[in-house]
Amino acid sequence: MKLTLKIWRQKNAKAKGIFATYKMEDVSHEMSFLEMLDALNKNLVGEDKDPVAFDHDCREGICGSCGMYINGHPHGPVPAVTTCHLSMRYFSDGDTIWIEPWRAKPFPVIKDLIVDRSAFDKIQIAGGFISVNAGAAPEANSILAEKKKSDKAFDSSICIGCGACVAACKNASAMLFVSAKISQFALLPQGRIEAKERVRAMVEKMDELGFGNCSNTGACEAECPKQIKLTNISRLNREYYKAY
Repeated sequence: MKLTLKIWRQKNAKAKGIFATYKMEDVSHEMSFLEMLDALNKNLVGEDKDPVAFDHDCREGICGSCGMYINGHPHGPVPAVTTCHLSMRYFSDGDTIWIEPWRAKPFPVIKDLIVDRSAFDKIQIAGGFISVNAGAAPEANSILAEKKKSDKAFDSSICIGCGACVAACKNASAMLFVSAKISQFALLPQGRIEAKERVRAMVEKMDELGFGNCSNTGACEAECPKQIKLTNISRLNREYYKAY
């Protein structure tokens, strides 16, 4: 199929960016979105032009680095998939596809579609550690955890830190990400010892880095490729209130 790509090109965080237009032909429906961009870059390199810079690593929906805005949606218009898992079968011959980076002050553009998401790393570092014996594996029943709570902790821990929640929120809030990281420890006994210190430090770091407040629109949950739930934000608020 033939496609028209409108791709954001920006040399660095301080440069002025523009949308550049590229025509693609013979795009297979079997390609992933990133494979389509690979084909575009192969053409650009063959024409001695600067290829489009975009982030990727595992291409298995695990690392979260592939995030980009596609036709107005973080990771694209298909729910619960990362960009690397977005198939070109969801697009039609003759389509125009708009592709741009995350739009948030704490995520400055490095180049083209790549943004610096190290702010998320700083928030996690601020959360510190949990007090648990890291020696030999303990007996399975030595630390009891309620099944429902352990399941919820696991559901929260699958957040890949891609930043889609920030990109989707009109306030560029990181509440869904932070609440997922808080929840995965707050629900388990191993994470209770430093719970108050952790939630205070992570929320303060989130605010310090310039992320906005929760907009209460639910856009973050709707666009999250791992379907992290808004109930985590409620848990974050409760944990934060209990910490003071």
